[in-house]
Amino acid sequence: MKLETLTVELRPRTPWEAMELGSALVRQHAGAIWKPWLLVTGLVFVLLNLGAWAVGQLWLVPLLMWWLRPVFDRIPLYVLSRAVFGSVPGTADTLRAQLRWGWRPMLGHLTWRRFSPLRAVMLPIDLLEGAAGAKLGERRRVIGGGIGGHAVQLTVVCTNFIIALQFSVLLLSVIAVPNELLPEAGRAAWAMITEQPPAWALIALNVVDWLAVGFIEPFYVGAGFGLYLNRRTQLEAWDLEIVFRRMRKRLETIATAALMVAMLLPMLLSTPVFAEDTPAGSAPPAVEAAKDENRKADGGDKVIAEGEQKSVKNAESDKTSAAEKIETNSLRDIFGDETADPRAFGKAVDKAYRDPLLRPKLEQSTWARKDRDKDEDEKPDNKSQPELKWLAVLVGLIAEYGLWLLLGVLVLVLLMTAKRWWPWLQGAAARPEPEPAPVDMTDLMHAEPLPPDIATVARRLWTEGQPRRALALLYRASVEAMTIRVDAHPPPGATEAECLRLSRRMPDVEDRDAFQRMVRIWQYAAYGQRLPTADDFETLVQTLAQRFGWAS
Repeated sequence: MKLETLTVELRPRTPWEAMELGSALVRQHAGAIWKPWLLVTGLVFVLLNLGAWAVGQLWLVPLLMWWLRPVFDRIPLYVLSRAVFGSVPGTADTLRAQLRWGWRPMLGHLTWRRFSPLRAVMLPIDLLEGAAGAKLGERRRVIGGGIGGHAVQLTVVCTNFIIALQFSVLLLSVIAVPNELLPEAGRAAWAMITEQPPAWALIALNVVDWLAVGFIEPFYVGAGFGLYLNRRTQLEAWDLEIVFRRMRKRLETIATAALMVAMLLPMLLSTPVFAEDTPAGSAPPAVEAAKDENRKADGGDKVIAEGEQKSVKNAESDKTSAAEKIETNSLRDIFGDETADPRAFGKAVDKAYRDPLLRPKLEQSTWARKDRDKDEDEKPDNKSQPELKWLAVLVGLIAEYGLWLLLGVLVLVLLMTAKRWWPWLQGAAARPEPEPAPVDMTDLMHAEPLPPDIATVARRLWTEGQPRRALALLYRASVEAMTIRVDAHPPPGATEAECLRLSRRMPDVEDRDAFQRMVRIWQYAAYGQRLPTADDFETLVQTLAQRFGWAS
């Protein structure tokens, strides 16, 4: 496992932060996760529905899909385990990997471990680490021991989200039903549930379950993977290991460069060394050798040989001292000046812990009184940067008059938008209209016979302040006239809706419209306490008298 290729910042996190990290990874690689997920789960879903439809047991489909969730969870886990190291697999690679990857642990996850609420955390252990036997059990106990409670809470929360999504999708169908048809639709739905539901209804429920699980389940696996990464970081100090690996890489680079310089520098300095050994004003060694041959003196030859041997020794000693000096300087650049101090190791460790990658700095801001006493020596010297003095004055003015500026901007915005809120404010401040007088709710004597002149009696009751009795008389007379026209009688205690359905049998359209208007006005008065105006009442009486042949 190449920790240096990780694409996330590893540091000790709380379990909730770790789950958020896993969810963020799922959102970042959503395309690589949901494309193979929809292909695999969709194909299995269609095959299961076809098989269950053939045997007449469609209720088995959601149960089997729930049982196979650990198999489907391998898809997001495979993508996340590769993407976190910078290698995002494609859809074809993920699909091919499902044929051979992670099948051995599925025996336990589909049998005795299927009801375990720790599945999101245990799947990475079983599928990614490759342990078996006693070692696998020990790994499950060590990693799951510190986050078992959070894993259970994760399972509960994701289950609740799935149920909430299922009910939300089902309630969308209720929104599309008109209000007047809701009672009948409710009774039909209840009858369909209690009796034998049709196949299309069961398939629709299965589709809703598949959609809800397909939306939440990858986030469930991703949050569990985040818990797994955080637990291994805590136990194995991955964050420290990454920092030390980066430090080692930097030190190796510096040491290699220093070694190359130490090997090349003596070769570059060899020519100046021989030039310095030659005395000033003397001829080159080749010219001196030619002159000595002309002298033909044995003593001169011996002196020249000794001088050349001495110059060679001096050059070799200079090379050795230069190499040692360069090597010493490179070591000091890497390990500091006190390389011979036995306490250097402790200081090097302290320096490593002060590395910002290992321990980031935390900045905190606090409020302090601006008029507190300070020594003159502690005041900053503003003369050193006079060009920034105008900026300090500007910031001070904004801080002092910022609230007034904000108030001015708010007033300006209110004035510019006055056309929108001023009429609403006037309507809110207007006096409420007086409530209409309550409708007379006294019981009516429906058993009394109808008068011969219905229109005249109705007008008299209206002028005497008994509008509800007047409308009740008109309603009774209209129902009786309607029953005569359709040659049928409504059942005892018939409602207004039943009378309206019966009135549809009247052959004349104008008669049906007049009766419907009468029923609507009567309902408003009887149940909504909304009486018609005097003009509307007079128009209603004239229309009914004309259509039903009442004396006026």
